[in-house]
Amino acid sequence: MLAIALGVALPLHLAVRFLRLPSTVPRLFLARVARICGAVVSVHGKALTKDVFFISNHISWLDIPVLAGQTGAAFIAQAPMADWPLIGWLAKLNRTVFVSRTDRLTVSQQIATLRDALDHRQPVVLFPEGTTTDGQSLLPFKPSLFEVVMRPSRKLLVQPVLLNYGSAATDIAWIGEEGAGENAVRLLRRRGKFPVRVELLDPVDPNAFPDRKALTAEIRKRMTKALSASLGGVAIV
Repeated sequence: MLAIALGVALPLHLAVRFLRLPSTVPRLFLARVARICGAVVSVHGKALTKDVFFISNHISWLDIPVLAGQTGAAFIAQAPMADWPLIGWLAKLNRTVFVSRTDRLTVSQQIATLRDALDHRQPVVLFPEGTTTDGQSLLPFKPSLFEVVMRPSRKLLVQPVLLNYGSAATDIAWIGEEGAGENAVRLLRRRGKFPVRVELLDPVDPNAFPDRKALTAEIRKRMTKALSASLGGVAIV
């Protein structure tokens, strides 16, 4: 089913790009990928469509087709992914921004690359934890790339997003597996459907904060509160 979806979507996308027209094909294709994998997505709240920097928790590689299918956003991914067979190429078609999370000397270049991506007016998603979790808590956020919204060339808003896989979260989570391929194969073998709640929180104006650390802290506070509420009021640290 994935091969058929790709076989239909890829020629359409390339044809639209050849005509120099904006393409919604990647969004439709990724939404289809999520459904093929069993995700039944429900959206709560309204996503901004432009001039927005989405901040989301991260549970599985499946987060990407779920979020892209609902928002049309591009993603920030670790640099090695660019060289992955097929997946890297597909990621580039969706304007993925590749950065090195391990090389602190290139942070300024990463911010410049990200700012250029935002200038294309396509929404961009950042997973600020830098890794995946079991969906039951949030790790500390890395504030460096939040700098891109502190002094933008035009007004940008930050919209927090909370992904909730419900009781399937621990089964979906990409933890302790060697790579995305291993997690993907396991999920593709998984039978049945599962709900995914995409909760779009109120946007935040970064100009209301003195620096990126204060903005990062506020975003994490809001997402922690939303996650705690989704888990029945369980304290999240």
